[in-house]
Order: sequence, then structure tokens, then C-alpha cells
Amino acid sequence: MEKSMEEPEQKRIVVGVDDSEQSVYALEWTLDHLVVPFIHADRPPFKLFLVHARPTAISVLRMAGPGAAEVLPMVELDLKRIGNRSLEQAKALCHSRSVDDVEIEMVEGDARNVLCDAVEKHTAEMLVVGSHGYGAIKRAVLGSVSDYCAHHAKCTVMIVKKPKH
Repeated sequence: MEKSMEEPEQKRIVVGVDDSEQSVYALEWTLDHLVVPFIHADRPPFKLFLVHARPTAISVLRMAGPGAAEVLPMVELDLKRIGNRSLEQAKALCHSRSVDDVEIEMVEGDARNVLCDAVEKHTAEMLVVGSHGYGAIKRAVLGSVSDYCAHHAKCTVMIVKKPKH
């Protein structure tokens, strides 16, 4: 078969998933605007990759002080549980919209790096992240994942803001 006669490859979208309402809203927005309208096409134009960045237990305990090492295994287990729950809820949300061709993954590390790496790994055309709407001080202390990704991801970055009601 000639190259021009082949079906075009599906474009890939990476969606950052965590347990926040902003993340859920960003996934809902992506499904409703970019995926579901094409669900009955022979081949939907987008393939979704849901990525959860799981912080390391040591990074969580860094501020806990002496004796923190004793609880390291429990924190590690809890972080995995939170990540699995976030991904299962995201997958269920996709399924509720009849979107079943979804890949999920949990990667340990800082969300900024994990999401930018996922873009490269999956050769994504777009990265979708939710906006937590932090103020300037909190953003300066915590760092903005969406801001970092907007400047460093090697694709288009869609920052989805949840409307304030």
C-alpha cells in the first residue's frame, strides 16, 4: 500500500491526572471537546494517555524531620494507593463517555518532569493539564506544573481552568 493511501496515525494527547477537582475537570473538558464528538468515527483522531506523576515518599517526608524514615514504607504505599485511585477514576470517567481506548500510567517523580517526559515518550501533539489557580506566593513556593510544562513540553500545552461559580 502506498504511503498516501494509509490511514493517518492517530494524534496523541497526554492528560495529567491527579486527585484534584481541577484535574478531573481538565479530563472532562478534553473528553467533551476533543474526543467524544468523534467517538462514532471509524477511527477517532485522538489517542489518550492518562499520566499520574507520583511523588517520591522521600520528597513527601523531607519536611517531616527526624524519625520520618520509619514511616517511609507506609507513605510509599499510600502514594501508590492515591495514584491508582486517581487513574481508576479517570479511566471510569473515560468509560462513562464511551471512550475505552485509553492508556494509563503512573510514573514516580516530579509532575513537571514526568509530564514533559511523557509527551516525548508518546510523541504527543498535545499535553492537557488542569490549572490549580494558585496565587503568586503559593505558585512561587510550590512551582506551577502548568507554567513549567507550557515552557518546556515539546508540544502544544492546553491549560484548562475550571470556571469559578
